[in-house]
Amino acid sequence: MTTIKDSVHDHIEVSGVADALLDTRAVQRLRRVNQLGTASLVYPSANHTRFEHSLGVYHLAVAALDGLGIDGRRARRTEAAAILHDVGHGPFSHTIEDLIQRRTGKYHDDVADLLTSGELAETLESHGLDPATVAGMVRGEGELGQVVAGELDVDRMDYLVRDAHHTGVPYGTIDHGRLVRELAIHDGELVLDEGNVQTAESLLLARALMNPTVYNHHVARISKAMLRRAVERLLDASDVTPAELRRMDDPGLRVALRDCDASADFADRIDRRSLYKRAVWAELADVTGGGFAEDSVVSADHETRRELERDVAARAGVERDHVLLDVQARPRMRESDTRVLVNGDARRLDEQSTLVRALQMAQREQWRLGVYAPREHTDAVGRAAVDVLGLDIDGALVSETTRGQYSLDQFEEN
Repeated sequence: MTTIKDSVHDHIEVSGVADALLDTRAVQRLRRVNQLGTASLVYPSANHTRFEHSLGVYHLAVAALDGLGIDGRRARRTEAAAILHDVGHGPFSHTIEDLIQRRTGKYHDDVADLLTSGELAETLESHGLDPATVAGMVRGEGELGQVVAGELDVDRMDYLVRDAHHTGVPYGTIDHGRLVRELAIHDGELVLDEGNVQTAESLLLARALMNPTVYNHHVARISKAMLRRAVERLLDASDVTPAELRRMDDPGLRVALRDCDASADFADRIDRRSLYKRAVWAELADVTGGGFAEDSVVSADHETRRELERDVAARAGVERDHVLLDVQARPRMRESDTRVLVNGDARRLDEQSTLVRALQMAQREQWRLGVYAPREHTDAVGRAAVDVLGLDIDGALVSETTRGQYSLDQFEEN
């Protein structure tokens, strides 16, 4: 057994297969993958890693299994999936995950190729565990896979508390102790036991408050967009393959970006925090008129969005890479699917809670489309983007030139 002092959960005792997995190369690599990507450019103390988070997920998984009365091989499989649930992450975590998926076909939870051969497979098999089964649990498969990857998973419980702690933002505080104690299995589904509607609401409220404050802070989104563009240029102009990129850590990627002429400018800007600025910062209604038209920019695929960037750059008379179009996924609060027992029936939380329905509406109102450019080009790019994207800009935040024409009270330069 190994005892580790943790900044969030105090002392974490790691034993059995999880202890054996700790010192594998794949798990140790997570010490060099930042949990929040580029968010440290907004919150300087947000330098915690996927390794710390994996320990926290394991700790909460053990507590959840104890509360559910699960032991033996089923518990060991779940504990292994908890400590391994992030080994598929590329550098800077979710920041470049979509790019990696487009180039390799794999998201971070597609870990079968990592778990079924080599050191991890040998470690799992030496403890009597099937690597393919553990890989499936990382994706949320099976009854206990829901503990690691589901609407009520311990992954979410840990990262909300941990991200709040390391950013200094108070909104992610949740009673994770009660959450793991009150988990139950009902008809093969992981649910919260009777009398816990408010407990589930607190999880969604924390997520809703952390979204605009941390995860979708405009500086974090700008720096992520710049990093994605730099990595695209690296892949197109160097010998680095998508498969190699997927297994890099943050320092390795930074070095590769600096050493490649095609990506060096973006890398230097990120290193110096000389970031692009917002030329447009538009609400959902500004983009779609309040709906989700299939031909809207919200529904457009990656190549279509790149074409739109080229059109905006051409109209603005700037270089192609001086325009970055950043479109969030359609608003969806997955956690609202959480099931809570009410009078013996498992009910969806959004059907049971008025608060959750209000949070779903708030999520739509928090959604933003961003168009970013170097400071000296924001005016031209902002005007061009409004025309090319067909934005209804009555509510949009636009560049300095049009500041007096629209409601821009919330516009910030940094």
